[in-house]
Amino acid sequence: MAYTSSFCGNIHNYYVAAVMLFFTISILFLQSSNAAAVSYNVMKFGARADGKTDSTQAFVKAWASACSSGQGNAVMYIPKGRFLLKAVVFRGPCKTRQVTVRIDGTLVAPTDYRALGNSGYWILFIKVTGLRVLGGSLDARGAALWACRKSGKSCPVGARSITFNWANNVLVSGLTSINSQATHLVVNSCNNVVVRNVKLIAPSESPNTDGIHVQSSTGVTITGSILQTGDDCISIGPGTRNLYMSNIKCGPGHGVSIGSLGKDLKEDGVQNVTLTNAVFSGSDNGVRIKSWARPSTGFVKNILFQNIIMRNVKNPIIIDQDYCPNNQGCPSMSSGVKISQVTYRNIQGTSGTAEAVTFYCSPSTPCTGIRLQDIKLTYLNKATTSSCKNIGGTSTGLLMPDSCI
Repeated sequence: MAYTSSFCGNIHNYYVAAVMLFFTISILFLQSSNAAAVSYNVMKFGARADGKTDSTQAFVKAWASACSSGQGNAVMYIPKGRFLLKAVVFRGPCKTRQVTVRIDGTLVAPTDYRALGNSGYWILFIKVTGLRVLGGSLDARGAALWACRKSGKSCPVGARSITFNWANNVLVSGLTSINSQATHLVVNSCNNVVVRNVKLIAPSESPNTDGIHVQSSTGVTITGSILQTGDDCISIGPGTRNLYMSNIKCGPGHGVSIGSLGKDLKEDGVQNVTLTNAVFSGSDNGVRIKSWARPSTGFVKNILFQNIIMRNVKNPIIIDQDYCPNNQGCPSMSSGVKISQVTYRNIQGTSGTAEAVTFYCSPSTPCTGIRLQDIKLTYLNKATTSSCKNIGGTSTGLLMPDSCI
């Protein structure tokens, strides 16, 4: 068993190294390709940088020109200033091999949150291969919608600020997003995506403002980013494979979460996920895996959480297979999501509660292959505690709290 676990871990490490090398080469290639690019300035298509004039159609026209130019490289350029945008779709496939959206200004949503409707998106890129989104700021002006939700009134579903659906070979770099109505950045059904040096910020009490959500995607890298939100800093949904996250600062927020999973009976699994070199500050959770207590074909396997600092985090390490937010409509069954081969290594710092490690696994599908190595978490300068249900695995090195595995 030890040999098998070590072998799986080595394969995962080799995969991570290969992924990082691939993306480094890809990014260098993309960065070197700007010289021959043809530029399409949104101002020339009628956009106004006054933050008041609706520039949506001007952006659509600029995108259409860049996408259909047939050039090797094309740039859709947004200069300095504030540009008002309603819900907008930038659709592919493009004739251009690579399209760069260079943002030097700020894109702002309408002050009336109802203007974005119930589509669920604000800025959407769909079926684009070879895309770079560089720099700039997004301000979704979400405060009015948050207030609507808290009041208990009937409100729109809220718009995700920027979404990538069925997109491949994507780089998002240097983007700032504030006050999203819902999730800031979504990667859905994509391949080969790099998100780096982004800042995603919303107040800690803003509802459902996840930083980054990844689902049904393969080969996603998230690095060098600051995530301060009212929900998960990063949420990882069904069908996510080969996800690498590094140098992440999370908090406030609900931590980095795999799940929630098991919402549906037939559901794709999550596998080959790494989080390394991260700092959590004042977040509700640190690293979390959560699933609903109902039958499911879903699974979680080959996960590595390592080199992490916790600063006053309420639940630094948690698996919750009886997930039911607000305790409303709970299925009260047993989770079918199989969780296996999860490693927690070199995680240190302070817990916001006495119990720093909580493993509540499914009674019908217990967690297996859970590994703890060199964990040091204190609470008010005292030792913390741990709690385990339906779990199997190993513990090595310095362990505080004492392992319950």
